[in-house]
Amino acid sequence: MTTLTTRQPRIHLPGGISELLEIALPMMISNACGTVMTFTNRLFLAKLGSSQMNAALAGGISSFMLTTFFIGMIGYGTALIGQYYGAKQKSNCALVVTQSVILALVAYPIILCFIPVMGRLFSASGIAREQLEPQMLYFKILATASILDLIRQAYSCFFTGIGRTKTVLAASLVTMLINVIGSYCLVLGKFGFPEMGIRGAAYSTILGGLSGVIILVCAYYFGNKRDEYDIAGSMRFDKEIMLKLIKFGYPAGLEFLLGIAAFSAMIFLFQMQGQAAATAATITFNWDMVAFVPLIGIEIAVTSLVGRYKGAEQPDTAHRATMSGIKVGTIYSAVMVVLFAAFPGPLIELFRPDTNDAVFQNAIPLTTFMIRLMAFYVLFEATICAFAGALRGAGDTLWAMGISVILHWLMVALLAYLFIVCHASVQVGWVAIVLWMIPLISVFYLRYRSGKWRTIKVINQAPVVFEPDAVV
Repeated sequence: MTTLTTRQPRIHLPGGISELLEIALPMMISNACGTVMTFTNRLFLAKLGSSQMNAALAGGISSFMLTTFFIGMIGYGTALIGQYYGAKQKSNCALVVTQSVILALVAYPIILCFIPVMGRLFSASGIAREQLEPQMLYFKILATASILDLIRQAYSCFFTGIGRTKTVLAASLVTMLINVIGSYCLVLGKFGFPEMGIRGAAYSTILGGLSGVIILVCAYYFGNKRDEYDIAGSMRFDKEIMLKLIKFGYPAGLEFLLGIAAFSAMIFLFQMQGQAAATAATITFNWDMVAFVPLIGIEIAVTSLVGRYKGAEQPDTAHRATMSGIKVGTIYSAVMVVLFAAFPGPLIELFRPDTNDAVFQNAIPLTTFMIRLMAFYVLFEATICAFAGALRGAGDTLWAMGISVILHWLMVALLAYLFIVCHASVQVGWVAIVLWMIPLISVFYLRYRSGKWRTIKVINQAPVVFEPDAVV
């Protein structure tokens, strides 16, 4: 006689590495898709010359900077939805999405007003003419289509907040495929398409972003969660939730904006040191993006889980999720350390132009130095992301914003002093940036260790026992 046994569903340890990875892995891959898009755009443009590649870095960062305040504010929806989900208030999760979409629609015309302002800043920056013109073109096209980024953020937060990150991953994969294929065809003029250079890179980015938005919107409104979360009934303005989103989201948005502004200022300072320095910085920051962007997936997972267990009034479990984020981030970063320290040459050669480019050749020694030193930089980033995600998930966004902004702009001031006053070399400036990560990680650790995040109240709820979903 044969006995049939049924495999019991496996329950994750609440806040453990397995539960974190269930959310983080799709988000790491999803964010990696965004990295691949940006990376390949610059890689294809590098074949046309270093100036085109440098223009894409500065123009893309500047376009993104215009959206960061609102993306950061809307992005707090992940933590807010996580808290409502943990408190079993699922209809409020959908209300958060509606308020986020309203914010996106209000933000878009404000962003458009700043396009000419950034154009004047480019003209006054002293950037070489061969880079300036394509940089302005790339920036204007992407900034005009920025509504796609805002809308995508609003709907992504719903799925990350409830821990269903595979939907976001699916949208990101489609976005990446369309962008990479489109960029190859439009930038380089393949398969009968005209060679459009940097204009083609911008258009392919927009086509990919539009496809991702369509997938998320369809999954939200027509998926199997619409009745459970009363999505149909959520299509209305809710003053209380909107005020929560603004109150706790604006520090995150302000931090994001000022942080990206500091990063942009840092890039401009390097690019002002000459074409070789600009090329070295562009290649180095491209690889930094490859290493850093997946860490954002870990940060999002920590934010989601800390928000969820704070909503369920289980701060010890929220702490366990934070420690899980640090462990996973450290393991990932260790792999990046080996890659950057041991193989800088092949990483640089990927960006070699098809034609003989003296600027690229002159930049190789400096780029090698910067990439090798970046190995230490990535290790610091992993821990900072975990602590920052935990503090934001718990609602400690104002402090996180203040200290992050202050330290990042002090770093910019130090770099400007070294380059402009002391006439220091690019190598000295890069060493200063890497070492500046030490005080940044220290203050985040001390704030988290103080335990103040445990007492912050974001939503009103009765204590509940949150049971994590079973994984079959």
